[in-house]
Amino acid sequence: MRQHLRSPAGEHGWAPVVLTATLFFLIGFVTWLNGPLISFVRVAFTLDDASAFLVPFAFYISYFFFAVPAALAVRATGLKRGLALALVIMACGSALFGQFLTERAYPGALCGLTVLGAGLALLQVSVNPYVSLLGPPDRAAQRIAIMGLCNKGAGILAPIVLAVLVMHDIGGVVARAQAATDVATREAILSRFAHAVHAPALCMAGLELLAAVWVVRSRLPDLAAPDIAVSGSLGGLLSRPRLVFGAAAMFVYVGVEVMAGDAIGTYGQGFGLPIDQTKFFTALTLSAMMAGYAAGMVLVPRVVDQERYLGLSCLLGIALTLMAFATHGYVSVLCVAALGFANAMMFPAIFPIAIAGSGRDTPLAAALLVMAFSGGALVPQMFVWLKAAFGFQGVFATLMIPSYLFILLYARLASATRSTDSVRAATA
Repeated sequence: MRQHLRSPAGEHGWAPVVLTATLFFLIGFVTWLNGPLISFVRVAFTLDDASAFLVPFAFYISYFFFAVPAALAVRATGLKRGLALALVIMACGSALFGQFLTERAYPGALCGLTVLGAGLALLQVSVNPYVSLLGPPDRAAQRIAIMGLCNKGAGILAPIVLAVLVMHDIGGVVARAQAATDVATREAILSRFAHAVHAPALCMAGLELLAAVWVVRSRLPDLAAPDIAVSGSLGGLLSRPRLVFGAAAMFVYVGVEVMAGDAIGTYGQGFGLPIDQTKFFTALTLSAMMAGYAAGMVLVPRVVDQERYLGLSCLLGIALTLMAFATHGYVSVLCVAALGFANAMMFPAIFPIAIAGSGRDTPLAAALLVMAFSGGALVPQMFVWLKAAFGFQGVFATLMIPSYLFILLYARLASATRSTDSVRAATA
C-alpha cells in the first residue's frame, strides 16, 4: 500500500496511465496542428490575420458549447466507451476538415474543426478527472504531467510533419501566386497547395478510428462516472471559490498557452521573418513545454508543492513576456517560445486544485473547467484584432501579463485555502 502511495500511478498501477498517455499523444498531435494551420489557411484562402485565426477560434470555442453535454454523455456511456466515442467524433471532424479544405471551402473546414473540438471536449471531460483521481492527490500534477509529456511530444512533431509533408514550399507558393498574371493561374496554384492536406487528414481520421477500436479492446478499466445532477449541483459548485476562480484561471491559461504556441508564427512574421521559418516556431514552444513538464515531474511535490510551483511559473511567464517586449527579431521569438517552459505545469496544477473536494460533482466540475478551454478561442482573437491598431509586441504583453497575474493570485488563494484546511483538520 505504501508503495502505491509513493507512485504517481497509485493503487491502479501503471497500465491505465500508459494507455491514457498513448491517447494523449494522439490528442496532442491533432491539437498542435493549429499553429502551422493558421499560416496554411492564410495562404490557401488568401486571408487576413483575423480570418486565419478563426482556426483556433473554431477549435477551442467548441469546448464551451460541448463540455457539459460531453459530461452527460460520459455518464451514459462510461469512461471506456466515452473515450472510444470521442475518438470516432474526432475522426469525423478530421475527415470533414480535410475534405472541405481540399475544396477550398473555408466555412466547411471551420465546421470540421468544430466537430474535432467537440470530440476532444468529450475526451477531456472523461480523461482529465480520471487521471487526477487515479492516485494520491498530491501526485495528481505528476500524472497529468506524464500526459503532458506525451501531448507536447506529439505537439513538437505535428508542426514539423505538416511543414514537411504539406508546407515544404509555402514560401514558393506565395511567390508564384503573387507573380501569377491572371486569376485562373493564381487559383490553380492555391488549389494544388490546399489539396496537399487531403491525404494527411484522411490518414489522421483513420488513425483515430483505429485508436477507438483499440480503446474498446484494451484493458483500460471501464469506469462509470458519478451521477451528474446539473440543476441541483451547479449552484453548489458555483458557490465554491476554488472552482469558480479555477475556471477563470483555466480560461486565461489556455489563452496564454495558445498565444505562445499557435500565435508565435504570426508574432515572428511581425518582425518580417520568412514564413518558411515561422512555420516551425510552434515546435519551439512545445519543446520548451516538454522541458517544463520534465522539470515539474522532478520538482513537484518532492521539492515544492503544486500551488507554489504554479506561482513560480507565473512569475517566470511575466519575466519572459517583458523580455520578449524589450527585444526584437529572433531573440524576442525565443522568449515567446520559452513561455512554453513557464506554461507547462500550469494546467497540471490548476485542474486538480480546482476540482478538489467536488466529490460526486467531479464530472460537472471537470466540465466547467473544460468549458474554460474556450479561452484559447477568445484571447488570440483579441490579439489579432488589437495588434493592427496598437502593435503586435505591445498587445502581446498587454494580454499575457495580466493573465499570468490572475493565475498567480489564484495560486496564492489555493495555497491559503489549503493551509486553512490543514489547520482545521489538525484541530478537528
